[in-house]
Amino acid sequence: MQHRPAKRGGLGFLVGLCAVAISAGLGIQAASAQDASATAVTSAKPQSNTKGMYYVDFRARTAASYGHAFVWFGRAGQRQIEVAGLHPATESVIPYIIGHVLPVLAETGKSYGDLDEDYLTASYRVYMDEAQAKEVFAYIKHLQATSPVWNAATWNCVAFIQTIASHMGLRVPGNHLLYPEEWVNRLRELNGGRRYMASQPMAQAPTPRAPAVAARKPAAPARQIVEAAPRT
Repeated sequence: MQHRPAKRGGLGFLVGLCAVAISAGLGIQAASAQDASATAVTSAKPQSNTKGMYYVDFRARTAASYGHAFVWFGRAGQRQIEVAGLHPATESVIPYIIGHVLPVLAETGKSYGDLDEDYLTASYRVYMDEAQAKEVFAYIKHLQATSPVWNAATWNCVAFIQTIASHMGLRVPGNHLLYPEEWVNRLRELNGGRRYMASQPMAQAPTPRAPAVAARKPAAPARQIVEAAPRT
């Protein structure tokens, strides 16, 4: 989804164009689609004090189109926040429109408005211990490093954070074409609003992932494979 923030309701012509592009080419899945076999995260930690713990915060905010989805992650009680979110690597509307048909170059860090609470529309924060955070944060950074493109249909901002949620063992909506605000709210509902990550990862339904891209064969006989993320 386009990452430039805007006030609610200010969608305009671009939104109509983008919505037509998606619905015509994709046939958006039913909003209620989800994998019944997915299991919910358990509230393994009874304490309410989160001091010294780590977190991943799934967030949605307004944008010039349908909104933007991203995550905050870091240590509770500290002001330093890391942001990960997939979006076109430009402020121009042209690559954004093209990205509804073809993959376009992407960035995976913070975008304008990600740190502004005035644009926030939904948030679901999950806490974890240091060992869990070390693994999850490493996965987020790996996903960032292997997601060079964005595409509205296959690898968009919602698909990006859905992959993170699935990796954490959370039950996910299973439809990355939902509006970011709706997706985050459903994520919270599906997991009963639980605040802590399960001690063990749980089986998940398939989620969109950045595809592996084969590079040209080097001089050596072995074939080199370079992992790349789908553009959304």
